[in-house]
Amino acid sequence: MSTTTPETTTAPDETTASLPEHEVQLSDVAAGKVRSLLEQEGRTDLRLRVAVQPGGCSGLIYQLYFDERVLDGDAVRDFDGVEVIVDKMSVPYLSGASIDFEDTISKQGFTIDNPNAGGSCACGDSFH
Repeated sequence: MSTTTPETTTAPDETTASLPEHEVQLSDVAAGKVRSLLEQEGRTDLRLRVAVQPGGCSGLIYQLYFDERVLDGDAVRDFDGVEVIVDKMSVPYLSGASIDFEDTISKQGFTIDNPNAGGSCACGDSFH
């Protein structure tokens, strides 16, 4: 196994066990959907990255995407083989948040229930 410097990323076969753990929850349904998407892509080296970025009509938006990188300061948590990564700047905004996946006739997609959000816009895509 190779070692990394703080500026570099971790190779997919290196462990994330030494990283701090965040407090974001991933439901079993959401973990299953992530696992299914990764299987469709044929990629076992990807993790679900959850981040908060400036933007949207309320000031902050969520970003969920697959990432092969592990960056300096990232926090990780494993949900039955699905690793969820949160960058150090997003950790305080997402503490206690839970991610679920809905698949109904009226909505399909990931949802985030965040107790830290003071309010959100009418479309539900951003928060403050």
